[in-house]
Amino acid sequence: MNAATGASLHGDAPNRGLITLSVMLASIMQALDNTIANVALPRIQGSLSATQDQMTWVLTSYIVATAIMTPLAGWLAGRVGRKRVFLFSVVGFTAASALCGLAQSLPEIVAARVLQGLCGAALIPMSQAVLLDINAPEHHARAMSVWVMGVTVGPILGPALGGWLTDNYNWRWVFYINLPIGILSFAGIWLFMVETKTKRTPFDFLGFLALSVGIGALQLMLDRGQQQDWFNSLEIWVEAIVSALGFYLFVVHMLTTDKHPFVSPALFRDRNFITGNVFIFIVGVVLFATLALLPPLLQELMGYPVVLTGLVTAPRGIGTLLAMVIVNRLMGRVDTRWIIAAGFLMTAWSLQHMTHFYLQMDSAQVVWTGLVQGLGTGFVYVPLAAITFATLSPVYRNEGTALFSLVRNIGSSIGISAVTTMLVRNTQMFHARLAEAVTPYGDGLSALPRAALTTPQGLAATNAGVTGQAAMLAYNNDFKMMMILTLVAVPVVALLRAPRAKQATKPDPEAMVME
Repeated sequence: MNAATGASLHGDAPNRGLITLSVMLASIMQALDNTIANVALPRIQGSLSATQDQMTWVLTSYIVATAIMTPLAGWLAGRVGRKRVFLFSVVGFTAASALCGLAQSLPEIVAARVLQGLCGAALIPMSQAVLLDINAPEHHARAMSVWVMGVTVGPILGPALGGWLTDNYNWRWVFYINLPIGILSFAGIWLFMVETKTKRTPFDFLGFLALSVGIGALQLMLDRGQQQDWFNSLEIWVEAIVSALGFYLFVVHMLTTDKHPFVSPALFRDRNFITGNVFIFIVGVVLFATLALLPPLLQELMGYPVVLTGLVTAPRGIGTLLAMVIVNRLMGRVDTRWIIAAGFLMTAWSLQHMTHFYLQMDSAQVVWTGLVQGLGTGFVYVPLAAITFATLSPVYRNEGTALFSLVRNIGSSIGISAVTTMLVRNTQMFHARLAEAVTPYGDGLSALPRAALTTPQGLAATNAGVTGQAAMLAYNNDFKMMMILTLVAVPVVALLRAPRAKQATKPDPEAMVME
């Protein structure tokens, strides 16, 4: 996975704006597909005559394929050139999107989603590497602001856009919308991006195989754990053991091989890079777990339609956009570590207020807590994306950005799996506790007619009310858990180092590579 450097390491590149637009179109396209298909699953299920259990593979296949392919992106960019990897990825992802829209059976759409994941995995990490390369070091914060907007706004807007397309057109347009975006992105990259130098690094098949097995088994375990009752299932035990064995073999091989390992151990000698990956793991947990919780809370518990759900959660993206403007002005004037710490504290503050959500609240609370959380996420994500690579040699930029994206994806998978499991189990626990207090003689039910507990219709209505309250308490517990995790991350900010200007721009001897 050792990679070559980009075309412009020490100054702003020509056509910088057009290159930025082209690569960010590709990144937004890939980020959208992480969430845009979720709301269309019931329509896809009916159209393809599939069961709910079978439909989970439409999401799982994409997630697993993306996770396995992400670490390979850095090696491919170094071996064949970043521009070629980008072009093939955009073409493959766009073609796979068309195949998803044309699918007439479950195996067809699952196969197309696998192709989507394999081709789209390189888009986000390589776009980050491109923006770091085509901008001078003093402009990295601004470049990372643009990159973060594409990475975070895509998943936020995905459910609303997917719901609107499904309701007004057809579920197939959830995938067809990628076609014009992919064509524009391909044209811009083809015309304006300069190819990077390449390096004939041998491919470490054993390292790649061990890492792929570890990641793939972990993603399957996380995605199917709740459905299979976790470690009460033989399948989950097998996936956990295979994953642990794969990661163990990968680490041992990486540290002991005399040849070129798939992941360079030099990456883990950079303190900023290691600490940045710890933080991006936490950001992945908090950001994507919250995005996974809000739509079902608003739609299932509070009766919001899909489009309205998208509208009230959209201010989260506005907060990130506002953070981009503020952080650009603060970077270079304020210690980056203070900016990141402030972002975590804002995120924790918004999560603390979300622990007080209740079923009768109005949408204003969702809007302003989302706005503050988006602001906090931007304060963390933007400087973090810059400082993580500030002291890392540019020769490791391709594989570093790939690993950065992989860690974020693993964090989001673990976060979503954890909060979903907690939600289901806490809902059951709170339901049992609340149901114990439901009697004809309880003070809380003194105003209810006796028929509420003596007729089937009354019992059903009472049970629905208890279930709703239990679910709301379970959501509040999830938000509390993420608030605690965010607060725990604040002291770790001290481990980051403020980069020196010379250190950030010093050329690395390994960057002198051969065509």
